[in-house]
Amino acid sequence: MASLRQLEYLVTVVDEGSFTRAAELLHVTQPALSHQMRALEKGVGGPLLERLPRSVRLTPMGRAMLPHARAALAEAERARCAARQASGLEAGELLVATVYSVSLGVLPPALRVWRRRWPGVDIRLFEYRHADELRDAMAAGVADVAVGPVPEKWDGPVREVGVEEFVIVLPADGPSEDDGSTRVRLETLADCAWVHYAPGNGLAELVDRVCGAAGFRPRAAVRTEQTAAAPVLAAAGLGPALVPANVIPVRFEGRVLRPDPPIQRTLGAYTRSECDPLTAGFIDVLAREARVMPDHVQAVLGMP
Repeated sequence: MASLRQLEYLVTVVDEGSFTRAAELLHVTQPALSHQMRALEKGVGGPLLERLPRSVRLTPMGRAMLPHARAALAEAERARCAARQASGLEAGELLVATVYSVSLGVLPPALRVWRRRWPGVDIRLFEYRHADELRDAMAAGVADVAVGPVPEKWDGPVREVGVEEFVIVLPADGPSEDDGSTRVRLETLADCAWVHYAPGNGLAELVDRVCGAAGFRPRAAVRTEQTAAAPVLAAAGLGPALVPANVIPVRFEGRVLRPDPPIQRTLGAYTRSECDPLTAGFIDVLAREARVMPDHVQAVLGMP
């Protein structure tokens, strides 16, 4: 298969009409240029150039190949330009992998700022149900950066985005045994049927784990695949739900309480290797703009 360098040599020899002038222009020795041309001809199965005493001319095979060589070099140049533009945050595409709940609650503010500042850089999202699936996809090279719970063992760079807070959602008009406190102990909800998550969803494991630590196994009234549905179902009276605080909308009709003790997880942006300028720029925006704990939820919970 012809290399781009060999195609460049062919085009230059033809344009200059001389091996000597082509070698000077390409900054290579004439023997090296001749060697690469012979290798190219061997690869395609026949002569491309006829060597004349004072010039060169294309053979029929050479005439057939020349326009394709020029097209390949032009396409390579367009690719280089695109890469340079992307490295300068002017244009390109960034592949971002995340989990469902983070794409719903954490990413939108950062993506909005990114789009306003760099409209030429598109974002392609890959969303996963579980943090382990996210980690495996990132390790397999699916995306440029992963945003989600920080894996326990990750060899590449990791930058913390923030600490995600979880809240309990109950119907606003449901019975209350407290004096207006914004905190609730999970064991007081042990007898309730819960709004739970579908098996395989990472939040299902989280709910089972924290309820188990509180001394009970949650009974599911309904299971949902969608993180956004959980607070809505809980507010409708189907049972308590444990949800990321950042998915609670501004004007929410349900009652939001903070578990006691708090339930939290660290979110980060991680990559396989050192970041290119495009990825690094995105992570900077993410670290500044990600809505890990919304102000309106902090106000409801009386948090400073």
